[in-house]
Amino acid sequence: DFEASFIRLIDKVTNGSRIEINQTGTTLYYQPGLLYGGSLEHDCSPSRGIGYYLESLLCLAPFMKHPLKIVLRGVTNDQVDPSVDVLKATALPLLKKFGIDGESLDIKINRRGMPPKGGGEILFACPVRKVLQPVQFTDPGKIKRIRGTAYSVRVSPQMANRMVESARGILNKFLPDIYIYTDHMKGVNSGKSPGFGMCLTAETINGTILSAELASNPQGQGAAVLPEELGQNCAKLLLEEIYRVSGC
Repeated sequence: DFEASFIRLIDKVTNGSRIEINQTGTTLYYQPGLLYGGSLEHDCSPSRGIGYYLESLLCLAPFMKHPLKIVLRGVTNDQVDPSVDVLKATALPLLKKFGIDGESLDIKINRRGMPPKGGGEILFACPVRKVLQPVQFTDPGKIKRIRGTAYSVRVSPQMANRMVESARGILNKFLPDIYIYTDHMKGVNSGKSPGFGMCLTAETINGTILSAELASNPQGQGAAVLPEELGQNCAKLLLEEIYRVSGC
């Protein structure tokens, strides 16, 4: 269902695409059309995160005929796909290096949606660029600061604070410049399922951004996760990412 939803999304952003799927769903014939863009809306399948759809749009959006402005609805944060928070923190700065910038480049989270039911909503806007700037980007540089977001929906707001404290307990040993925001959405903006999670980003002096994220288990699936445990594990994942990138 999520692949069918993705095909429908590609059909919406293009003009003149030809898509044929056989009766058993094992063969797909796709003839690309013109990248058209414009103002659109799409309901994503809740079995995959919005990040699954957004990753492809980030690659295609700068080359549309009209600036893309699309509302995507579904799961904003899950354990499978990159969350909207991580894509906002890492992909947008990368696009800016290629000369795709301006006020019209934005990812805005209107509502958060956790699995299994989703209920989240985001707005992605991107300007059109005919030519990209060449980029030489080989030296990651040393880490200068860490930023992050601890979010919670349909659970106690204290969950976010507990995650921040446990993550800082690990990261403060290495760096003083750490700021982790707490984001607790209530009412309609909190989606249809309870959950919490954290996304962390480390920025280097050369503008490289490394990220790590974790989300709680979906309602009714797996064991309950303590916010302290999740915060610590997310901080360790970020340190592991930094260790993997040599020179940091």
